[in-house]
Amino acid sequence: MATGGTWTTQNKVRPGTYINFVSEAKPIGAIGERGIVTIPLVLSWGEPKKVIAIEAGEDTFGSLGYSITDPKMLLVRETLKRAKTLLAYRVNVGTKATATAGNLTVTARWGGVRGNDITIVIQTNIDDNAKFDVKTLISGTVYDTQTVANIAGLVANDWVVWSGTGALATNAGVPLTSGADGTVTNQDYTDFLAAVEIFDFNTMALPVTDNTLKSAYVSFAKRLRDDEGKKIQVVVENYPAADYEGVISVKNGVILSDGTTLTAAQATAWTAGATAGAQMNQSLTFTAYDDAVDVGTRYTNSQIEAALQAGEFLFTANAGRALVETDINSFTGFVPAKNKTFSKNRVLRVLDGINNDFVRIFADFYIGKVDNNADGRNLLKNECVRYLETLQNINAIQNFDSETDITVVQGNETDSVYIELYIQPVDAIEKIYMKVVVR
Repeated sequence: MATGGTWTTQNKVRPGTYINFVSEAKPIGAIGERGIVTIPLVLSWGEPKKVIAIEAGEDTFGSLGYSITDPKMLLVRETLKRAKTLLAYRVNVGTKATATAGNLTVTARWGGVRGNDITIVIQTNIDDNAKFDVKTLISGTVYDTQTVANIAGLVANDWVVWSGTGALATNAGVPLTSGADGTVTNQDYTDFLAAVEIFDFNTMALPVTDNTLKSAYVSFAKRLRDDEGKKIQVVVENYPAADYEGVISVKNGVILSDGTTLTAAQATAWTAGATAGAQMNQSLTFTAYDDAVDVGTRYTNSQIEAALQAGEFLFTANAGRALVETDINSFTGFVPAKNKTFSKNRVLRVLDGINNDFVRIFADFYIGKVDNNADGRNLLKNECVRYLETLQNINAIQNFDSETDITVVQGNETDSVYIELYIQPVDAIEKIYMKVVVR
C-alpha cells in the first residue's frame, strides 16, 4: 500500500506520495499601528502614579471620576479627538475626602476634590427592619447600594472605603468633605517618565510651561530615540531651542466653539494626539484643529515665517477654523547627514515607522530563529522588500527598487547581518507655484 506524508529531504524509502503544504510567501510582519499618546495630568480623581489606558470613545467616569464631556476632562478629551489610545498618568495624589456617620467612617478611595461630590445615605430596609440600605451617591446619583445588618457587612466600592465597628444609624445624607487635589512638584512629572517608559507609545505631551521640565523631557526623548531605538516624539510648548526631530514645539493655542481658550501648553494634548493618530502617509499641514473656531494668538505673515524657520508648530486662523500651518518639528540644525527633510513630521513618521516595525518584525520572527546563511539572509531580505513595497503601495515611500536599494550581507560576526537600505519618503504638497500667461 502506498504511503504518504510530508518530507524535509528527498530520502524516503517506501513508494508513495509525499506532499508539503506551504503558504504563498507574504510578509509575516505588518505595518505597525499608530495612535498611542501619553500625558501626565493633574486630576481630581483616579489612582495616582499609575499609567491608565483609555481608549477613544471609552467612558472615563469609572477610571477618572468624570464623564468625558466634563470640563475636568478637557485635556483627556482634546487628546482623544485624534488618538486611538491615551496612556494617562495622574501626577498628583491629593487629599482624600472623608465623612463620619455615627460609628461609620467613610473615606474616598482616591484623593481629590471629586471626593467632595460623594454623599452617603443610610436608610432602613423596607423588607427587613433589622437591616439598612447604605447608598453611595455621586453628585446626587446613586452609584452603589448595599443592604447590610451592620458596618462589618459593608464592602468597599469604586468610590469609598468603610471603617468602624458596630451598628449603623439612619441619616438623610452625609457628604464627604475636605477632599483636595493637592500640589504638584517637578519630581512628580519626572516620576511619570520612569513609569511610562516600559509602555509602547508614539507621542508624549507635556502640558506645562516649566522650562526645566521641558529640558528633562527633551533629554528623555533623545535617550529613547538615539540610545534605545524607541522612536517617540515629545510635544512641548514654546521650546524651539530643543532643535531636535523628536520634539514638537507648539507656539500658540486655540479657541473652541464653546468659547474655551486653550493655551499653547494645553494645545500640546491635541497636537500629540493628532501626531500619534496620523499614519505614515499622512501630513497634518493645513489640518483643522477639531472644534476650534480661532487661534489664541494671531501672528503676522512675517511672524509666521519666522516661527516656521525657528522650528515652531503653530496654528493659524482660516475661515472660522484653526489650521496647522505646517507639520514640522523643532529640528533646524541641518547638516549634510541630516537635512531639512528630518524636520517634516510626515517624513519622520515614515522613518520612525520603519525603525519600529523592523525592530518588532526581526525580534518576533528572525532573531534566534533563522539561520545566518545565504538562504536565511535571502529570507530576511525578501521580508524587508515586501514590507517596503507595502509602504510604497500606500505612498509612504517612492521609487524603491528592490534590486538596487537594499543589500543584506553577512556581518562582521558569524551571528550578525548587515543591511544597507535606501529609501525616499513621500512628503505632502505644501507649496504650489503657478505661472499664468495672459495673452
